[in-house]
Amino acid sequence: MAATPTIVADHTQVTPERDIARDLARRAVWVAPAFVAIGAIGWGATGAASAAVALVLVVANFLIGAAIITRAVGISLNALYGAVLFGYLVRLGALAVIAVALKGSGDWFAAVPFAITLLVTHLGLLVWETRHVSASLAFPGLAPQPVQQVTPEENHAK
Repeated sequence: MAATPTIVADHTQVTPERDIARDLARRAVWVAPAFVAIGAIGWGATGAASAAVALVLVVANFLIGAAIITRAVGISLNALYGAVLFGYLVRLGALAVIAVALKGSGDWFAAVPFAITLLVTHLGLLVWETRHVSASLAFPGLAPQPVQQVTPEENHAK
């Protein structure tokens, strides 16, 4: 008796929000040296450390936001709405509490490079990412890379 093959359904979940957040985190790594260097030039080691902490908070904010959306989208549309709104408010509040706690934590923290890095990277990374996000339902999330078309002449020349 021959064994019948079993068909396994592909249960991979499409998570464009997670892909976008990871892409934002990757781009944050690219700009991190510039912000840490500017912090170091303007405020010394405390500026560099403050800028680095701000960058970590920005990346964490994007990744946590994506995780909240990923979790809520599987529940219901109303859960998604509530999670996005209240998740944003909680994350914003957490950033404020962390900023206040860090400001009073001692001499190693400089508020100006921290605030500049936090604001500029949040907005700058989102603006930068808009060039790479697909606004199509066929490809939700990151836009696919363009395929280079080969003409018949180029094909025969090889």
